[in-house]
Amino acid sequence: MRILLVEDDPTTSRSIELMLTHANLNVFCTDLGEDGIDLAKLYDYDLILLDLNLPDMSGHEVLRQLRLARVETPILILSGADDTDSKLKGFGFGADDYMTKPFHREELPARIHAIIRRSKGHSQSVIRTGRICVNLDAKSVEVDGKTVHLTGKEYQMLELLSLRKGTTLTKEMFLNHLYGGMDEPELKIIDVFIC
Repeated sequence: MRILLVEDDPTTSRSIELMLTHANLNVFCTDLGEDGIDLAKLYDYDLILLDLNLPDMSGHEVLRQLRLARVETPILILSGADDTDSKLKGFGFGADDYMTKPFHREELPARIHAIIRRSKGHSQSVIRTGRICVNLDAKSVEVDGKTVHLTGKEYQMLELLSLRKGTTLTKEMFLNHLYGGMDEPELKIIDVFIC
C-alpha cells in the first residue's frame, strides 16, 4: 500500500516513515504542502497522512485544495493540535480521520489499514474470494482453511487483487503497488509473477 506523508518536521517524518515501512507500507515523504498537492494529483496513493503545520501553507488549505481538485484519496490528519475546532475544520474540509501527536506506534498502521480497507469497500479485515481468504491485518492467506506461505511480493499481488476484485488491473498498477515508484523493474516482471 502506498502512503504519501506530508510532514515538515524531519525527525517526526523519519520516525513515521520507519514505523510504516516496518509495517510493510510504501511511504513517500514531502515537507511542503504545495508538493503534497502536486504528488497527490499525479500519483495513485492509498492514503495521505497530512500534518497541519506546514511551512508554505496550512494543512487545512492543502486538504481543501485536494478535495477541490477531486482527489478522493483518503486523508488522515496527524497534528499536535487536539482542540475541537481544528478537528471540526479538518473533517469539514474532507478529512477521513484525525490523530493527535504523540500517538502509540501500533495505532497509526492499524488506522491506516482500516481506512484503506473501508475506502475500497471492505468493512472486515478478512477478504474472501471463493476458497481464498486474505487477512489484511495479519498479512496471511488461507485456502480452504489451510495457511499458504507466500513471499512478500506474492502476498502484495494477492492483496491488490483482493482489494480491487471485480476491476481490471494494469501491469502499471501492479508495479505501483509492489514497488511504489522506487527501483521499479521492467513491466515484464509482472508476467513472471503471474505465470
